Amino acid sequence: MAERETPAATKSMDDIMALCKRRGFIYQASEIYGGINGFWDYGPLGAQLKKNLRDAWWNDVVMVPCGGRRGPTGEPVRMVPVDSCIIQHPRVWEASGHVEGFNDPMVDDRETKARYRADHLMGVFVVWEVPKHDAQKTGAELMSALATLVEPQSSSPYPEFMVVAPHAAEALSSLAADPKQIPRLKRAQPINAVRGDGAALALLHFGERAFVARVGPVDLALLGREPERFPAPVTGKKGVLTPPRAFNLMFKTYVGATATEDDVAYLRPETAQGIFTNFKNVVDTMRVKMPFGIAQMGKAFRNEVTPRNFTFRSREFEQMEIEFFCHPSEARAWYGFWRDWRMQWWESVGLKGENLVLREHATDELAHYAREGAGTSDIEYRFPFTAPGYGELEGVAHRTDFDLRRHQEYSGVKLDYFDAERGERGPSGQPRGERYLPHVIEPSAGLDRGVLALLCEAFTPDPARASGVFLRFRPRMAPIKAAVYPLVNREAMPEVAARLHADLVGRFGRDGFIEFDAKQTIGKRYARMDEAGCPFCFTVDGQSLQDMTVTVRDRDTQQQERIGLDAVPAFLADRLAR
Repeated sequence: MAERETPAATKSMDDIMALCKRRGFIYQASEIYGGINGFWDYGPLGAQLKKNLRDAWWNDVVMVPCGGRRGPTGEPVRMVPVDSCIIQHPRVWEASGHVEGFNDPMVDDRETKARYRADHLMGVFVVWEVPKHDAQKTGAELMSALATLVEPQSSSPYPEFMVVAPHAAEALSSLAADPKQIPRLKRAQPINAVRGDGAALALLHFGERAFVARVGPVDLALLGREPERFPAPVTGKKGVLTPPRAFNLMFKTYVGATATEDDVAYLRPETAQGIFTNFKNVVDTMRVKMPFGIAQMGKAFRNEVTPRNFTFRSREFEQMEIEFFCHPSEARAWYGFWRDWRMQWWESVGLKGENLVLREHATDELAHYAREGAGTSDIEYRFPFTAPGYGELEGVAHRTDFDLRRHQEYSGVKLDYFDAERGERGPSGQPRGERYLPHVIEPSAGLDRGVLALLCEAFTPDPARASGVFLRFRPRMAPIKAAVYPLVNREAMPEVAARLHADLVGRFGRDGFIEFDAKQTIGKRYARMDEAGCPFCFTVDGQSLQDMTVTVRDRDTQQQERIGLDAVPAFLADRLAR
């Protein structure tokens, strides 16, 4: 059977979320109490899938860095790990700029008590009414019919409506899926792609009347001066929004028993700073030499104003970060190396094709720590909720020496590095050495977003199957590596299957689950494994008792073949290595 490819844009996020709950991948945190917004728990299969991705990153980044390949300087990539505390000294976040600058502009709706990020408010500006004879045309037909007209600009800087989305592409996709976000709107059709100004055109149907509207970012300065002129999302009511105000995204806590403002601390908003504060310790204790990297994975916390899109934007999440230290003159070459290799790595774990892109940031997008560097790029994945646009999966940034310089300034501790292999040469011809603050290349990936991308990529609708869908994980990522089934729960089939199951658990159990189930029809068991993403099912039947062979079923093709019972471990080892 030929493999079926399903573009991300045609997959239903609701269906993916339902499967995640049904098969034990992801649950709403504290669900029995009604849940808590922005927090998610991983079920048995989700926890193993997350571990598989985490282990792949650890192996490919720390234990065998970059698959043993050499970097742009001709030497193997060197990497060491650390594991720093979630709570750091408050001065860490002052030095990093998080206390002062880690803010989102926030707007409150005084009537509904809803809270929005001001930069996630997309305005809908009605620019003209469509003649009745053109109102029922599709977006492409309408643009063709109106090709001779110059696109008019909205005469008012105040939008007629507002929707909540991080950019115009998602706003258009969201409106098409749920027109009720705008009062009285019946249908919304995108007309063109997002342009350089971050806006796009849409055709909005209000009963018998249709309008062309420009959908894009609102003027935040104007929103701050005249919030009463802007309609609230959902209700469309004016005069209920507050002016935007800064909202620090760090979770505040207190250290010790007194709980005064002198005891304030923060849950870390990123894992990177724990690497920078331990830079001197690593150099002094590990005899590492430049260039080298320090890797860390762990929990981080951001008090997002509007957590959304399942686990994509959560308040508690896990990061996989590398801070790679190098001489300033080599930073640009290392930036290109890490950018390209990280893209290849995501492809190796199962993300591929047009759903995965590498996007260089424009100058005005660069973070404060990257403005003097070689740049920043994002590895982005086209999730169903961002299609036709993309959402960030990993960022690769040249942070220059910003972090080490700031921590050196705030702590008073010298963090420069003495490189004995650089500098002017002395009379003997040997270099005198050079002391400098290293530059840093940071590949920073979201583990939870990676898991979500794997789920979205693997989700493959197939109406011809009993399950209606299967998860096409790479075997390395699959949480269930294999299933062993007796065809029926009688004769000696369960005993033979149990022995094979025990053997496979001993050999492969450290990498994932080996399923065993003797109940229900074999078709229902196969369907359940399809939804769980199990790549291979081994079935013991009547013939197995005669010639010691088993049937192996391939998840993707559904084809079956018979192999010897004693050949199963080698067969599975070969497939799981792919």
